[in-house]
Amino acid sequence: MVKQERAARTRQSLVRAAAEVFAHDGFVLASISSICRRAGVSNGALHFHFESKQALARAVEDEAAAAVRAIVESVRAGQPAPLQRLIDATHALMNRLDQDVVIRAGFELGGRAPRRGDAADLRAQWQGWVEQVLGEAEREGGLADGVSAADASVTVVAATVGFEQLGAEDRTWMSESTLVQFWDLMLPRLASADTFGRLVSSGTPSALT
Repeated sequence: MVKQERAARTRQSLVRAAAEVFAHDGFVLASISSICRRAGVSNGALHFHFESKQALARAVEDEAAAAVRAIVESVRAGQPAPLQRLIDATHALMNRLDQDVVIRAGFELGGRAPRRGDAADLRAQWQGWVEQVLGEAEREGGLADGVSAADASVTVVAATVGFEQLGAEDRTWMSESTLVQFWDLMLPRLASADTFGRLVSSGTPSALT
């Protein structure tokens, strides 16, 4: 049991170290030796857990994808209104991107690394969820007249992915104030009159915990 726990800790240290190196250097320039140094393990220890740099990248992407799924599932459980779920999810996602290097690296790998056949694509995963929740809002009459879920999805995905990319250099792009400004601008055009007054652009408390 102790040996298994030690192996699990080593593997997690390697995933986090790889995420830090991938986020800083990118997948192509990242080296196995730099990942090992950051994790404080030998090359042999790394290869015991991961057969290649590609396998490490997949582990980072898988952990990041699981975190994104957890975010959207948690807002679904806590908030029935589709548009408020979307607002809450953007706040939760940007907060995690700011705080968690594994999620940042997962998005970075999906956007810039050479694609592998089994690679996760967090931006596509996020886009799919945004399209789904805006489709729900459209069916429930939550969108303003003349606004389609498809058109709204393009705007929301482009903005949030843009915040994620710009936030790699300047974290203020992922801040609560930036998102509030975005939603304050978007919601009067996006939401129906009946829905608009019930929406909180700063997110509901459950989204920020």
